[in-house]
Amino acid sequence: MSSKTPIYEGKAKKLFEGPEPGTLIQHFKDDATAFNAKKKGTIVGKGIINNKISEFLMTRLNDMGIPTHFIRGLNMREQLVRAVDIIPIEVIIRNYAAGSFAERFGAFEGEALGSPLIEFCLKDDRLGDPFIAEDHIFAFGVAAPEEIDEIRHYALRINDFLSGLFYGHGIRLIDLKLEFGRFYEGETEIIVLADEISPDTCRLWDIVTNDKMDKDRFRRDLGGTEEAYREVARRLGVLPNINVVEKASFADIKGGKAKPAKGKAKPVKAVKAVKPAPKAKGKPTPKKKK
Repeated sequence: MSSKTPIYEGKAKKLFEGPEPGTLIQHFKDDATAFNAKKKGTIVGKGIINNKISEFLMTRLNDMGIPTHFIRGLNMREQLVRAVDIIPIEVIIRNYAAGSFAERFGAFEGEALGSPLIEFCLKDDRLGDPFIAEDHIFAFGVAAPEEIDEIRHYALRINDFLSGLFYGHGIRLIDLKLEFGRFYEGETEIIVLADEISPDTCRLWDIVTNDKMDKDRFRRDLGGTEEAYREVARRLGVLPNINVVEKASFADIKGGKAKPAKGKAKPVKAVKAVKPAPKAKGKPTPKKKK
């Protein structure tokens, strides 16, 4: 088997040159970081689970007409994606107060925000990914106003779809982080969803218990991180049939300790979907490359 040409390595993924022009191979790692890489560790099997979850969700978004960089899955840890020019903005959509947002505004964790709230961060680890306003984005030429309009449109649609999908599997989508890029078809520029969608990039809470099922378990030393990731994959029906992590039931994790699972976990009963988030009117029109 020929070796792959590395292109880039980030905190959670590696990128390699793809087999076709204009493509990349996205490889998911087990590495975990928090607080701008000040805290580092390993979540066993995370790369495999995140790959399968992201593949499933990106495929669903493609099917509903939201353009993404995802092309197809390759193996347990890798997927083929389109090479795009990443727009250096992290787009955060918040449905409930949590994390740094709750701290900044004195809200309690889990407080509903009424309607989805969008925040932007400059994607720059050296600066600590600071929050920025749209005027900053335009002043520094990070993105054009029409591009931000498209990003807002897609972000609200993605949040609306994922909120309902997760809720139907007994999971509440608290917030999520998205990244977008520019993809070119001839002279036409298209804004597409890039990066990944997984427990690394979403805050996910169990609807009944409010147990955290995402990277906050790693951030806050809650324990049971591997089991929480596996449980999200299990509920979505994409849990890999491999022994990559300890066989423990998420429901048995108390106080950061996992107990051996007893028998097969019961499926979560579907519940009524949440009220849809506001949607942008009209579908953005691709623009000509300047």
